[in-house]
Amino acid sequence: MAKGFNTRGMGGMGGNMNNMIRQAQKMQQDMMKAQEELESKSYEASAGGVVTAVVSGKKEVTSVTIDPEAVDPDDVEMLQDLIVAAVNEALRKAADDAASQMSRLTGGLGLPF
Repeated sequence: MAKGFNTRGMGGMGGNMNNMIRQAQKMQQDMMKAQEELESKSYEASAGGVVTAVVSGKKEVTSVTIDPEAVDPDDVEMLQDLIVAAVNEALRKAADDAASQMSRLTGGLGLPF
């Protein structure tokens, strides 16, 4: 038999490889579970105290609430800006939460999620 090889594989690396595969499979399962949890969450943000947007973990807008006092026919642009700001902030919260969850699971491996 060649030096450095044994019946378990290349220098005993078979056990390490199996362990790495098991760890990768567990990480994949954990990531799928975390993704499902994230998708079931909702994130809310307000702008100007008069517009509130809610987005799902799937990054879909689920509701927008506008205080009637914010509706000024002479300043529609302001209302539009507030809606955009509230939606973008809610989406940012969802993205930050997803990145945080994935970072905890991957241990900071820098994987592109």
